[in-house]
Amino acid sequence: MSRINQLIQQYNLQPHPEGGWFSQTYKSNEQIAKEALPERFKGSRVFSSAIYFLLEEGNFSAFHRIKSDECWHFYAGDPLLIYIIQQNGSLEIISLGNAIEKGQTFQYVVPANCWFASRPAPGSEYCFVGCTVSPGFEFEDFELADGKSLSAIYPQHEAIIMQLCR
Repeated sequence: MSRINQLIQQYNLQPHPEGGWFSQTYKSNEQIAKEALPERFKGSRVFSSAIYFLLEEGNFSAFHRIKSDECWHFYAGDPLLIYIIQQNGSLEIISLGNAIEKGQTFQYVVPANCWFASRPAPGSEYCFVGCTVSPGFEFEDFELADGKSLSAIYPQHEAIIMQLCR
């Protein structure tokens, strides 16, 4: 059995709408009341949530944004590239991995409301990572990008946007 299939079976990973495989591993039992949250949230949210996330070679997580900060954690496999379009329009590319001598990092926080996507670095077979979201993730806070619309806002990043949209 391949390592990818082993991870999918061991952690009961399911296809994710943005691409890749995931399994929710944690969702807080306690909630933050809507009145205590910023206006961008339409209801109460759990304190935090976490998932396992797997991307194999040739697959990608399409550009999307959520209303919470999302902390990415590297676990196993090869490096993952995370593409973040910051609020000021600049593009940042983070290499998540364990080769710190090559500038890779074990964790990175994508700020709330930033458009972001990810894919295995060139030569990577698979990337097994985790994501922790706070306030906790809800699909109603998830927005998948339309490549043409996002490219119209950020024409300087059109090439990478079109590569990483479905």
